Amino acid sequence: MKYIVTTPWWLRMMFPKNLTWEIPSDEKILYLTFDDGPHPEATPFVLDELKKYNAKATFFCIGKNVAEQPDIYKRILSEGHRTGNHTHNHLNAFKTKDELWLNNVKEAAKWIDSDLIRPPYGKIKAFPAKVLQQSNPPFRIIMWTLISADFDRSKTPEQCFQYVKKNAKKGSIIVFHDSEKAFPNMKYALTETLKYFASEGYGFEAIS
Repeated sequence: MKYIVTTPWWLRMMFPKNLTWEIPSDEKILYLTFDDGPHPEATPFVLDELKKYNAKATFFCIGKNVAEQPDIYKRILSEGHRTGNHTHNHLNAFKTKDELWLNNVKEAAKWIDSDLIRPPYGKIKAFPAKVLQQSNPPFRIIMWTLISADFDRSKTPEQCFQYVKKNAKKGSIIVFHDSEKAFPNMKYALTETLKYFASEGYGFEAIS
């Protein structure tokens, strides 16, 4: 499994233009994001932990999961968090024809009312990106500053937390996953992230 925990400038240059990788801030603000939910166990855990710190986050949801867990999706919104489109079936844009991928985004949009989108696996081609950015209303494509690697079963929960602790800074967009696969690592890494950065005077906001 190949991935990079942080996204250096040279990597960002390889992607389409006008993607959001971080949100520059002079204040101690972090942007926690969660991919692949809603999940019947992981997502309620996340919401409970966020509530302890009055933290807001952004959930990039899979359309079919929203269809299966509508009450959890409603809870995300009712507790003041934001949601974003993560396609209907978690399609890899590099392995899917552009028209099919864009139609999958549209299918997810029937369940997810948001102008935010994160492409699964962080993979998106120039043409679909342009279509999304020029749609009415336009989508804002949200990438990330760093990932916790909670989905990687070869990593320990402590390693996942340390990735966040060592690399997060003001305005960082951080990726966790509210999924079955990531849950064992995520539940520790998220708890420790909230505890540590709150003690350092950070706040946690949803992407506006």
